[in-house]
Amino acid sequence: MTTEQQADAYVWSAVQDAPVRELFPGIRLRPLWSAGDAKAYVLEMDANTCWQGIDVHDPGPEEVFVVSGVFNDGDRDYPAGTFIHAPAGSSHVPRTTTGCTLFLFYPEG
Repeated sequence: MTTEQQADAYVWSAVQDAPVRELFPGIRLRPLWSAGDAKAYVLEMDANTCWQGIDVHDPGPEEVFVVSGVFNDGDRDYPAGTFIHAPAGSSHVPRTTTGCTLFLFYPEG
C-alpha cells in the first residue's frame, strides 16, 4: 500500500464538528468514530456534575484518557494526562468538581 493509499484510508473527526448528545445536565457525549463494535468518544463534564446512576462497563472494557480537568470515578481523582483502564463488568459513578474532558474508547462496544 502506498503512502497516498494509506492516507486515503484514514478516518478523522474534529471534536467541535461532532454531534453533541446531552446525557445528563452538564454532561455531553460527542461520537468521534466507530467500526464494528469499537467506538471512540469525547465526554465533556461541566464543573460540579455527576453521572446519574452507576456506569457499568458492559459488554467490554472502557479506556479513558483525561484530556483536561480532573475526573473522579467515585473513588479517586484523576488529573489531566491520566489513562484509566476499566475492565468489562466494572462500574463507577463519574463525577467532577473542576470540570473535565475525557477521551473514551470502547474496543468491544
